[in-house]
Amino acid sequence: MKSLLTSGGVTNASIRDALVELLGKPIEECTALLIPTAQWGHPMCSPFSAWRSVAGRWPERQDLVELGWKQVGLLELTALPSLDRDRWEPWVREADVLLVDGGEAIYLAHWIRESGLERLLPELNDTVWVGVSGGSMALTPRVGDAFLGWRPEEGDEALGIVDFSIFPHLDYPGWESNTSERAREWAADIGGPAYAIDDQTAIAVVDGGVRVISEGRWFAIPAED
Repeated sequence: MKSLLTSGGVTNASIRDALVELLGKPIEECTALLIPTAQWGHPMCSPFSAWRSVAGRWPERQDLVELGWKQVGLLELTALPSLDRDRWEPWVREADVLLVDGGEAIYLAHWIRESGLERLLPELNDTVWVGVSGGSMALTPRVGDAFLGWRPEEGDEALGIVDFSIFPHLDYPGWESNTSERAREWAADIGGPAYAIDDQTAIAVVDGGVRVISEGRWFAIPAED
């Protein structure tokens, strides 16, 4: 599986170009599945925010379902355990891209495991995972206590599909908890390598190789010795 891990989505031309490169063909020829599951676990999200993501109705945003896909479907992970695997697995295998919206990353990681999707991911060699905020963080080893809101007693370990952690929404206007200083404090708790990225930045991961695409601000935080 190829990954395009973002903070705010496909927010500029550089990130869009990177997405097309990962897809290997134009967006207009690709089928996408939107996964909104992370929103159900986050206190700032609601049925109304989930609908805006699905319908592409976020004000002044056209960075996910609105990119011009050949077709877009909805994949709700909490529903999959109630379905036979041979019903939903072809939907995933036939999709060119999984658009994984933000929200509570650990809640999302839980349902990626519980749904059975985790076991399928290593077989999706040509599929692109486009994560937004929590949808990106779910693939990392740890999210850190600062981003842990769902069942904190169970810890902050995510899926560990990539080998670095992500601090999203760097220096987001009005968010005092997302400053560069806070990012470095967060990274000291994480221990491993990490990136702090703003909403104009993405991280592409292919076969273990990591590339940062940005028209904004970001910085890498090496692992502590």
